[in-house]
Amino acid sequence: MSGQYPDRIRQLPLFDGRFDAHKLAAQGADVLFASYPAGTSIPAHSHDSDNYGVITRGELILTKSGATQRFGIGDWYHVPAHEEHEARFDVATDEIEFWFAVD
Repeated sequence: MSGQYPDRIRQLPLFDGRFDAHKLAAQGADVLFASYPAGTSIPAHSHDSDNYGVITRGELILTKSGATQRFGIGDWYHVPAHEEHEARFDVATDEIEFWFAVD
């Protein structure tokens, strides 16, 4: 993982997914510290969780409900549970993601 996170965060367990991330387990949520190399594309998919994220380096290009938005450093985004979405990272990007369990 090549992101800019502190050593303590990089010592957390790795997330088993389509991108590099360290996972901090929390009651009713997972917290991911994710890094995406420039040129990463994540095809359309959905989650069972209600997801929020904040960009800490780079830029997220997020498409959901037919609309594409760009999120830069300090910007928060939200993807509701079960909503199909796709993501693109044209530049190296780090983010912190909160995946909240849905009752």
